[in-house]
Amino acid sequence: MSTAGLYVVVALAGAAVLVIEILGTRLLGPFYGVSLYLWSALISVTLASLSLGYALGGRWADRRPSAAVLARILTTAGLWTMAVPWLRQPLLAATEGWGLRAAVLVSAAVLFVPPLTLLGMVSPFAIRLRLESVDHAGRTSGNLYAISTVASVAGALATGFWLIPAVGVTRLTFIIGAVLLLAAGIAELSGSGLRRKPATAAALALAAVAVWLAARSSEAHGPGLLQLRDSPYAELRVLERQGRRTLLVDGGIHTQVDSETRAPLLPYAIVGELAGELYPSGSRLLLVGLGGGSVARLFTRSGWKVEAVEIDSAVTGFAHQFFGLGNRDAVVHHEDGRRFLATTKDRWDVIFLDAFGSASIPFHLVTREAMALARSRLRPGGTLVLNVESVGWHSPLVHAIGATLRTQFPNLVVFPIAEPPNQLGNLILMGRDRPIEIAREDLGDPVGSLADDYEHWRVLTRLHAWDNRFAPEPGWGPVLTDDLNPSDLWAEETNRAARKALHSEFALGGSW
Repeated sequence: MSTAGLYVVVALAGAAVLVIEILGTRLLGPFYGVSLYLWSALISVTLASLSLGYALGGRWADRRPSAAVLARILTTAGLWTMAVPWLRQPLLAATEGWGLRAAVLVSAAVLFVPPLTLLGMVSPFAIRLRLESVDHAGRTSGNLYAISTVASVAGALATGFWLIPAVGVTRLTFIIGAVLLLAAGIAELSGSGLRRKPATAAALALAAVAVWLAARSSEAHGPGLLQLRDSPYAELRVLERQGRRTLLVDGGIHTQVDSETRAPLLPYAIVGELAGELYPSGSRLLLVGLGGGSVARLFTRSGWKVEAVEIDSAVTGFAHQFFGLGNRDAVVHHEDGRRFLATTKDRWDVIFLDAFGSASIPFHLVTREAMALARSRLRPGGTLVLNVESVGWHSPLVHAIGATLRTQFPNLVVFPIAEPPNQLGNLILMGRDRPIEIAREDLGDPVGSLADDYEHWRVLTRLHAWDNRFAPEPGWGPVLTDDLNPSDLWAEETNRAARKALHSEFALGGSW
């Protein structure tokens, strides 16, 4: 096999390894959430598969060191990769009841062990084909592994920085399959010239089919799916069903509004607005995590000056396009929330941390250091508000975040939303130097609002949260720090419960 052809094949296979690994987060993330468990499963599956591939590849290469065998390995890897989008849905349905850790690990293994093992076989095979004498074994293997690794780096950077946002997950999966089939064709041609025309033609024809499928694929559209986009940070979906419009970020609900009026339908937004009752109209709010903009719109309608920090500009675009966010509703900064707080010199009356979904907790926003930073950006008498999703009012996650918030504020109140108290739901935590007191008449009149169903629901939601508020005791839970923060572990139960509810609501309707 020619040296140039072999180097090209090794480079393409090496690049495909990390592209497939990164694609795994987008293929499985909308169903399981992009959590610590998913990353751990994918990294473990990748390393285990490569190890198995190295061992098998070395043995096969010693028995049958031919370019034709290498081409078959690449062809099989390419075909399996192309099949992953179709294999995913039945596999996820079969493993849904297994528990998050087991389901993530098994799904990642079934989908990705075969192609990654085959790709792990390429480097030992290439070394055997390229090796001319034992005297050059070190240099030969070093060169080939260097080419493979450099290509992997390039593939990883290109995938995360450009390809997924520009091409989309399903199309990119087909394209990687086509690239591997192309590599198989190159191996055939480099090893046998034109003597194996049928095999080479078949590999190239399959690659052409893969490209055609990539061009036609439309990312699992289903009833009620208004928009789907892969941004550099997450998979974003906008679904509309039964008068509700929903924004899902990596498969977790972040915003839900009435399809016609764009009025917010998630109770946490209504309860979070209680912080506005502590200050006069015209006060300043910093919202960390914009989502669909429901919280921003609520405060703006009450006369507040609102700024928001949102790391993903695509989320901001969706908020404007689908959820009624106007240009005057909020000044949006596209940056990580903690970095923004560290670099700004501005001050606000309320800082609302609303970047916590069911899939994962941005751990760097719930530590003592992060809350101290947020406190330093509050005006005197300011309030720090956190929206947390949890299974139960008194889960370890709620206790730990409450204990951490208490290190910065003497007055802390938790407003529960879910009923009964052991169910999945949101809680609003407020920390302040001054007492958190709201006059009952400012919460709304349940009798006077009977004529308007939405307003009546809004008033009852506020009253329920206020009447069931509680203050945590000292020593309520461990304090989270940048050094020690097990919030990902505690969030597993929330993630599992939220995914189960979400799948029952949307998946059966074909929106996934």
